[in-house]
Amino acid sequence: MTVINKPVFPPNRHALYTEHGYSAAIQSGDLLFVSGQVGSREDGSPEPDFKKQVELAFENLKSVLAAAGCGLADIIDVTSFHTDPENQFGDIMAVKNTVFDQEPYPNWTAVGVTWLAGFDFEIKVVARVPAQSA
Repeated sequence: MTVINKPVFPPNRHALYTEHGYSAAIQSGDLLFVSGQVGSREDGSPEPDFKKQVELAFENLKSVLAAAGCGLADIIDVTSFHTDPENQFGDIMAVKNTVFDQEPYPNWTAVGVTWLAGFDFEIKVVARVPAQSA
């Protein structure tokens, strides 16, 4: 069986996809591999307020998931990247707890990094595409 890899973009595609030459996500069979989503506005610029940047990163993530027929409940694996994890943890957890407010929670790996191209938070996920959308 040949699996076709299909690029996925949300309807309001932000400028970073074109500027940096990558897909928002790739669907391969019933799996969706979502590129790192940041708190960017449609013009690609970062939201300056950190907590709002995290909220916007999740909104951008939800848009990509929806474009593939997925939702937050379809997420299997999460990796997040943080420029200052110790000082950002409280804001990140406050947003995370509103997004993932009940079990089962996805597994999650958080990574401290020194650079995110002007951003301070990035989230990438793997999700399972529901059967009707595969």
